[in-house]
Amino acid sequence: MGVIGKVVHFGADLALLSGFLAGVHRSTGLTPNIEKIGNKDAEGLVKRYLDAGEWAFDSSVAYFGASDWFKRN
Repeated sequence: MGVIGKVVHFGADLALLSGFLAGVHRSTGLTPNIEKIGNKDAEGLVKRYLDAGEWAFDSSVAYFGASDWFKRN
């Protein structure tokens, strides 16, 4: 696998992790304590990363909710 393939794979892994953390946040209220990082720039990046996962999670739920292939129990 070339460098581009590894970068794409790593990006997909990061997106899945962010979506997973968004799901944990929505179902339990738990979220990472980014204030423990101690660097304001890094905290901002992590906040944007987690916000991207929230957006992906919300978009997925909206898409699945409008689909005939999924139903609410």
